[in-house]
Amino acid sequence: MKKQITYSILYTLFIVHCTLFIVACGASVPESYSESKELPKIYPDVIDVTIPQNIAPLTFELDDEKADGMIARYQRDGIEVVCEDKMQPSMSDWQALTAKPGDISVDVFVRHGEEWTHHKPFSIHVSADSIDSYLSYRLIPSSFVSYEALTISQRCLENYDESVIYDNMLCGFEVDGQCINCHNYQMGNPNRMQFHARQYCGGTIIAYDGTIKKVNMKNDSILSAGVYPAWHPWLKLIVYSTDRTNQSFHTTDPNKIEVYDQASDIIAYDIDKNEITNLENDTTEFEVFPAWAPDGKTLYYCSGHYERKDYSKSSASELVSRCKELKYNIYKKSFDPETMQFGPRELVFAADTLDQSAVLPRISPDGRYMVFTMAKYGYFHIWHHDADLWVLDLTSGEAKPITAINSNDTESYHTWSSNGHWLVFSSRRDDGTYTRPFFAHMDKDGKWGKPFELPQADPDYHRQFLRSYNIPELMKGPVEIAPQTFADVLKGDGEPVKYVQRLSK
Repeated sequence: MKKQITYSILYTLFIVHCTLFIVACGASVPESYSESKELPKIYPDVIDVTIPQNIAPLTFELDDEKADGMIARYQRDGIEVVCEDKMQPSMSDWQALTAKPGDISVDVFVRHGEEWTHHKPFSIHVSADSIDSYLSYRLIPSSFVSYEALTISQRCLENYDESVIYDNMLCGFEVDGQCINCHNYQMGNPNRMQFHARQYCGGTIIAYDGTIKKVNMKNDSILSAGVYPAWHPWLKLIVYSTDRTNQSFHTTDPNKIEVYDQASDIIAYDIDKNEITNLENDTTEFEVFPAWAPDGKTLYYCSGHYERKDYSKSSASELVSRCKELKYNIYKKSFDPETMQFGPRELVFAADTLDQSAVLPRISPDGRYMVFTMAKYGYFHIWHHDADLWVLDLTSGEAKPITAINSNDTESYHTWSSNGHWLVFSSRRDDGTYTRPFFAHMDKDGKWGKPFELPQADPDYHRQFLRSYNIPELMKGPVEIAPQTFADVLKGDGEPVKYVQRLSK
């Protein structure tokens, strides 16, 4: 009698175990199928990618027009998730699969007519390294004449929730339209952010721990209002480049558009004192893209040397004809946070010696690595199909392309996670036109994992969504200021800045 009770209890526990650990999307694995040694054709590509534990569920669909159906299975430690047509695990199923570091085994079965084929299985590698919970970006159509349908938006990476930080059309549109750009945070803090609005109601918005102000950064002593911001790690100090930017169209070049500066400098802005000053303003140098080291004692930036030769042309015409001569190198300036003084510039990486141009430096949180974007010429690499990501070991001085994450198309804007184990970057590898955010893992030895695309509830979402994600910035939480609050501040007058001659040697 006791044995019967024991067996009954064990059987009940077994049934409960199966109920808890075998889950499905209303589908089952085919009983009869042939085997293939080839990996399946799926989109997005999640084959052998490395992911954080706290990422939203990875979905995918079959990328084979000749196929008649698909069944896919996620499996690990007795947990099984089976879905038909599209792999779309529920949040609870996904959290069970990613509850601890390790590998998720993936099987894909493809149907042609009445016959099923089981393709070569692959893995999804779950890392113990988490990623910051939020990502913000500009959503903009791939348009050359209009930028009205533009937002700065934010996405919770732990699910699919997205919200608008600011909408470009809250202040006006068409003739009274504006262009918002260059959102940036102090060390990923969503309560300390800034962004720009150009044209109608133009100005720089700075939000700091609950206070919001609009700054009119235009001044006769600088080229223009600041762009491409770099917020000091802890001081209320933002460094910008200030530029006279033009855009031209190629007639036969596959890069389509050339964005270039006729002049550019580096400036610093003291938020409390509302003061600006020039840090670099050599007329033969085009300085751009400042970036701070995490210790707050070094400022990096890029600069391209350029001197006019043909004064029979306008400066813009000459620059267009010579745009492929522009090669940007990476420099740095020391900074004393106590005295607020900057040192002279020092060369960090001479891309021109490789007949290349390096821009967009970003330093890892431990201060060891710099990731930057490299292309043949110029500085607006988001339009350059040959643009790749490189990494420079600031300890050894070794620089090399990050072959594990580069593609055959554009890689451009990028940001480190706060723990230094993840890089989010913009890529046009899907179709050559629209930028999408991708995430790549770097382990303690500096080895990079295969990147994955920003997950969506429907894997076909990005193929239908005709917007580019520009300037992906990781954040430690969401911006909670309402979009209309930003609009109300933008509609008011901007506080004029004061120019001072200091902060540099």
